[in-house]
Amino acid sequence: MSKIILKQYVTSTDPQIISDFLSLKTDISKIKIKKAMNNGSVWLKRKNKKQIRIRKATKNILPGDYIELYYDESLQNISPPESKCLSDNIHYSVWHKPSGLMSQGTMFGDHCSILYQAERFFNHKHKIFLVHRLDREVEGVMLLAHSKESAAKFSILFKNNQIIKTYRASVLGNVYEKYPCNTINLPLDGKEAITEFKVIHYDFDKNSSIIDITIKTGRFHQIRRHFDMIGCPVIGDPKYGKGNKSLEGIMLKAIGLKFLCPFLRKDVIIEI
Repeated sequence: MSKIILKQYVTSTDPQIISDFLSLKTDISKIKIKKAMNNGSVWLKRKNKKQIRIRKATKNILPGDYIELYYDESLQNISPPESKCLSDNIHYSVWHKPSGLMSQGTMFGDHCSILYQAERFFNHKHKIFLVHRLDREVEGVMLLAHSKESAAKFSILFKNNQIIKTYRASVLGNVYEKYPCNTINLPLDGKEAITEFKVIHYDFDKNSSIIDITIKTGRFHQIRRHFDMIGCPVIGDPKYGKGNKSLEGIMLKAIGLKFLCPFLRKDVIIEI
């Protein structure tokens, strides 16, 4: 069994318990169905209501409900690394996301995401909102909002570049020799993209540079693509660059955030 995707309306002759319905329609055992539901792989769309994830195996369903199951057995068996809550600030919390953990889930589940771990950490008393992302391979500091109001305020700050994001990376080669300035201003996907950096150390034996990075725009894989474009790809990057592979994983970490708190109106500096 690899992947199973089920999309089906409930009829009056179908089982009225969602786990019974899914097991009947897919021949997947109820134990595996329960696990898949807990992992966020099952969705319910009820008339005139928004589609939602359903985790309770005993939930009653009605004729006319639209059920979706996205089952990937290999994904179900993953035990994701655990994130760490660094601080709870009522309106938002600050987290250290490890490498290998997604920022948010997919239709196939969310148990491998920091969003799910945060909601579980707070015993589901908060609806957690994602206001920025880190690539799955990248570890580092993340900010999560605890309400729609908080998410809206922080989204505006991120959109207006009023939150300074700092990264540290190890890249291939001597950056200053290949690109003797502190700013990469090369468009990505037809849009302006600005990456500023400072070289902390160059290791002659390893032919690698340790750099601190601040991004002024938030393009897809901006840091990884920019340094690959100038011939200094991030060490261990599985997607970009040549001659930079490493068994230690990608050498890129989000190490800091700095912003004016929209609630307390005070400067906040977060560093790891």
